[in-house]
Amino acid sequence: MTAPYGPDLLRRLTTEVVGRRRELEVIVAALAAGRHLLLEGPPGTGKSTVLRAIASAADARYEFVEGNAELTPARLVGSFDPAAALAEGYVPDAFLDGPLLTAMREGSLLYVEEINRIPEETLNVLITVMSEGELGVPRLGRVAAADGFRLVAAMNPFDAVGTARIAAAVYDRCCRLAMDYQSADDEVSIVVQGAESAAGSMGAAGVAAAVAAVRDTRDHVDIRTGSSVRGAIDLVLIAHELATLRERGPLSADVSLDAAQLALSGRIRVREGSSRRAEDIVHELWLRHLAPLADEPPLPDAASEVASGGKA
Repeated sequence: MTAPYGPDLLRRLTTEVVGRRRELEVIVAALAAGRHLLLEGPPGTGKSTVLRAIASAADARYEFVEGNAELTPARLVGSFDPAAALAEGYVPDAFLDGPLLTAMREGSLLYVEEINRIPEETLNVLITVMSEGELGVPRLGRVAAADGFRLVAAMNPFDAVGTARIAAAVYDRCCRLAMDYQSADDEVSIVVQGAESAAGSMGAAGVAAAVAAVRDTRDHVDIRTGSSVRGAIDLVLIAHELATLRERGPLSADVSLDAAQLALSGRIRVREGSSRRAEDIVHELWLRHLAPLADEPPLPDAASEVASGGKA
């Protein structure tokens, strides 16, 4: 039976997902129309979160597939168990379904993450299923997709490391939704939910400053790829724990700077040709957003490091 993709589902989703009303509406509409979906956007924009919420709220099964260069057609479709095939021959009971055939037989969602990282031959299998609604498997026969089967794929922008351009044949068989970062208010709400008590100790101003610092990484002149909201969540969580260890406030200068460096320096990608280090840029953003909130000066032995941005 097709999952109930309708107004009741949308009402449940808007209480579970922060923001994203428009995106939820169009995704539910596409699934209700029996269409396959391609969600495109940078990391941390909630592509997986939205899909999992929809599957859960609709009480629909889904199969998760991580896209990478090792995802061969056999891993996606399935294969015959060698021992069973040797003993019984190539009979249906000897075949071990992969996630694609499982989703097709059960009429469930197939979620393929990072679709633009999978090999072309594997991508061609998905194109066939989207076109024909069935798949021919050697020695097994044709497997038809049951009612309710949908492919929902996600991908990062083409210029992300390890990605490739997606063939026009995929776009022609999918409805595409571009998902960008959410508003500042929505991201603050996400951090409050994700960091819970740590956000309480940081205070509303501290959480807002952490979010503002992260959002600034996305259009900084020296940064090619900025941080997702996960960076703000980690910053708040780390500041809370570090403050406990040092018996300081989470907004004290040394605590918030160390938390920012730990949470953000590995998440940003500095533009080629820039003479600045990731640590220097994080220090600049800390000075802009978190330093003005410092409720305690740095510890004596950390004062020089704070002043120099953590340089040795």
